[in-house]
Amino acid sequence: MGSTHRDVLRAIALARILTRHLVARVRYSITLWSILAGVIGVASILIIAPWGCTPKTNEAAIPFSGRTIRVRLLQSQDQVTLKPAAPFIYRADAGERQMNVAAGTQIPVRLTSAGWLAGNMNLGKGVLTLRPTVEGQLRINDRNYRGQYRLLPLDASKFDVINDVELDDYLKSVLSKELYANWQEETFKAQAIAARTYALYEKYSRSEDRTFDLHADVRSQAYGGMDSETPKSRKAVEETAGIVLATGSDGSERIFKAYFSSTCGGVTQASTVFNEPALQPLSEQYVGTLCSASPKYSWGPMVIAKDELSQRIKKWFINRQRPQIPAMPIRAIDIEIRNRFGRPMRFGVIDAKGMRFSLMAEELRWAVNTDAPENQKMPSSFVENIINDYDKIHFIGGRGLGHGVGMCQYCAEARAKAGMRHEDILLAAYPGARLLRAY
Repeated sequence: MGSTHRDVLRAIALARILTRHLVARVRYSITLWSILAGVIGVASILIIAPWGCTPKTNEAAIPFSGRTIRVRLLQSQDQVTLKPAAPFIYRADAGERQMNVAAGTQIPVRLTSAGWLAGNMNLGKGVLTLRPTVEGQLRINDRNYRGQYRLLPLDASKFDVINDVELDDYLKSVLSKELYANWQEETFKAQAIAARTYALYEKYSRSEDRTFDLHADVRSQAYGGMDSETPKSRKAVEETAGIVLATGSDGSERIFKAYFSSTCGGVTQASTVFNEPALQPLSEQYVGTLCSASPKYSWGPMVIAKDELSQRIKKWFINRQRPQIPAMPIRAIDIEIRNRFGRPMRFGVIDAKGMRFSLMAEELRWAVNTDAPENQKMPSSFVENIINDYDKIHFIGGRGLGHGVGMCQYCAEARAKAGMRHEDILLAAYPGARLLRAY
């Protein structure tokens, strides 16, 4: 992402006040900035009552500390509904104003050529920021989030909704969405550190000019806002505050993209499956039956008609704007390369003309799952064999759920049940990594 000048100033200011002290097995600490340095390269009458708008802000909006994550909650919307429980601040091109409205009032907000309309009240043009005066007292589409919302115009009527939220407040929801409520506290702590590292990496590593850092779903990390938080998730975040994973030698440590997924199926996958450079903490590992408690530890066979599969794969190629599209129908799929523990790393797709298209393992899974009903999606790219019939393709011996890179959540839970502390769970999941205090 392209950081704004203000983001950089905030990060620099944060770095100057970071403390240095030991954590867990760490022999020294490191500042957030030094870790990240290796990564970043008019108003009309309103028809809704009761409602009021003061001429200026007279209550303070909730503050931010500087460690803010931008999460895209909603994409390409034509309307959202606000439900405030306290006054809130809105800001557009005409500056800041405060709105007072009876608790529970539902306010439709939409974007028009005349600007933002809340009911029939014009709030101005440009980016619309909505910030509660009381934390968590402004629901959007009947969900409650900490922080503030930014509504970003995409065209004359469509907009995205971004939630600017403090990092650790964000994590309190991620943990409860990513893990089962009855899982071990040590698993929650391990997940907190992995998710914190992942979020910081995504915030600071992107070079393109993005308006957000993370998606609110499995494309990044599952996130449900305050409604999803639990006492256990909040405790795990608070007790691991500031701790991250890093790699590199003394003095040159850097955080990395701490991937995690549900179930590895016995063999994890290397980060190269995403066409990313090899990294020791994200290398493949054999863990055997450690995650066998998962209902997706083994699955299959999965049988898909060639005509259906061909259309999915073709659409994936088109969506990805690949220069060449396979000739339909697909003739066969085979495994081209396996990692040292037998998990497929690359597949070959042979089209109707006999041309071979080579796809990384996760690319094939994404292609197979394009427009597929949820109950017909391929759980993972870990299969033992593929059988190509005349009109069907059979994926045999399926294992795991998710991409399999980094920490396996079911493995983490098994280790926690066996008595391992979260520090050791993480060091086992990310070989060669270090635990460091970033703030």
